[in-house]
Order: sequence, then structure tokens, then C-alpha cells
Amino acid sequence: MVNLRVLTPGDWPLWREVRLAALTDAPHAFKTTLADWHRGGEERWRARLEMPGAFHVVALRDGRAVGVAGGVPGEGGVRELRSVWVGAEARGHGVGDRLIGAVEGWARRSGGTTLTLGVLPGNDAAIALYRRNGFVYLSSDGVTGEQMMVKALHRAGGGP
Repeated sequence: MVNLRVLTPGDWPLWREVRLAALTDAPHAFKTTLADWHRGGEERWRARLEMPGAFHVVALRDGRAVGVAGGVPGEGGVRELRSVWVGAEARGHGVGDRLIGAVEGWARRSGGTTLTLGVLPGNDAAIALYRRNGFVYLSSDGVTGEQMMVKALHRAGGGP
């Protein structure tokens, strides 16, 4: 059974563990590298969790982190889905869907009307996950080729 846990700044050791696992397992999926995150101490790890209005959630199986996702507020009702990763042993069991659902719920509760994300070219499994969760292609970054995807968020009752 997988449980979701919302992270607080005091959870920085867990955040560090899961972030390093993600960068080790899937370096092709992130713009940042493992070497980038090895620099800095506790302050660096806490800083990400202390971002005003941000949301970070970890998927735990038997007390061990097997997935992560984050949400960052933007301007004008835009929220951004970031740093999604599911470990190999948890893939294919709906963990990614649950993590995205948790971030989407946060986005709605925080007044978001649109959820965006960027996915690097060639990450077909992630693109399929995002499409399955209602995201559509918006544009590509002309420099990195990163695909921008978007999902309109509707409030309970069907209206925007």
C-alpha cells in the first residue's frame, strides 16, 4: 500500500532522499543534475520546502519513498507541476496518478485555474502519464525542446 505525505520544511531529509533517488534513477527526466543537488547543505534542501505557497508530496511504501511531486504558485491563477518521479518498483500502480492528483488538489485549493508543466523530449512515459491526467500540449521551448503542457482546472460544480 502506498501512502502520500505532504512535506514540511522539517522533512528536508526525506526530500533530500527522494530527490537524490529521482536524479539517480532518471537523470534524463530533469533539467537539473545530481551534481547540482549535491552542493549545499541543509539550508539548500530546506529552501525548496520553504518556498512561499509551494506544495510537495512524497509517496511512501512501507515507510520508503517511492515517488515525489511538487507544485509551485505562479501569476494569475497559474500553478506549475514540478519534479514528478516514481521509482521503478512503484511504476504501473497508479502512484504517478495519485501524486499528480494531490498537486492538482492543492492547485485548486490555492485558487489555481491552470496547471502547467514542462517535460523533456524523449520522456514518453511521463508524457503519457500527463496526457492520461488531462494535460495537453501547449508549446515547445526553442532552446531545450522542453514540451510545455497545460490543464485547465475546474472547480467543483463544473465551472472554472
